[in-house]
Amino acid sequence: MRPAARNNAEWCDAVCRAHGLAGEFGAGVWSSARRTPPLYPDAVSLTPEASAADLVARIDTTSPGCTVKDSFACLDLEPLGFEVLFEAQWIHRPAGEALVGPPPAVHWEPLRSADSLPAWETAWNDGEAGDGLFRPELLAGDATFLAGTTSEGRIVAGAVASRSDFVVGISNLFAVGEASGGEESAWAGCLTEAARLWPGLPVVGYESGESLDMAVRQGFTAIGPLRIWLRTA
Repeated sequence: MRPAARNNAEWCDAVCRAHGLAGEFGAGVWSSARRTPPLYPDAVSLTPEASAADLVARIDTTSPGCTVKDSFACLDLEPLGFEVLFEAQWIHRPAGEALVGPPPAVHWEPLRSADSLPAWETAWNDGEAGDGLFRPELLAGDATFLAGTTSEGRIVAGAVASRSDFVVGISNLFAVGEASGGEESAWAGCLTEAARLWPGLPVVGYESGESLDMAVRQGFTAIGPLRIWLRTA
């Protein structure tokens, strides 16, 4: 689980830095002293030994919406004014694992330029124009935006593949409309691209509910729980 947690923290750090926020890795924790962009945590625990008090001391708990990713579901943040927002499972898929089910319904490839990023974000946002959450600076780092496009060039599916030393993390998976083939087809598409781009690396991520069931059908194994805590006090 540690490589998956580290990979996810590195992606969170990249998103923050693209917004001009300097995250910090230290003492078993990644954290941002300033509030992070929407949907991204203010801190991520990297080991089960991480201290709840130390973690919370590193972040801004006074602004609304402060969240913590408890990567090993072992922190008790309730006394510090947090409540559990949701729970999920880390997932792992070995390198070289054969795809399960039908092939992708659309053509998949990495985004080639920042000009395509607004269309990708709009599709990810279920057709509503985004507000620039995903900045062009991200395209120059270790994250690859994968897009599933129709024959007319319309983006109808996608995911972010973030490479680290030992794994590739898949996040922000989406599929919109019948043309996309649905979420199962999106998994097939992004996994095919991940295997092509990084053939020797296993794939990790986290999911819950029906999305977790789909990932398991695509060859992933659930390897441990995590919790997202929201500051409410």
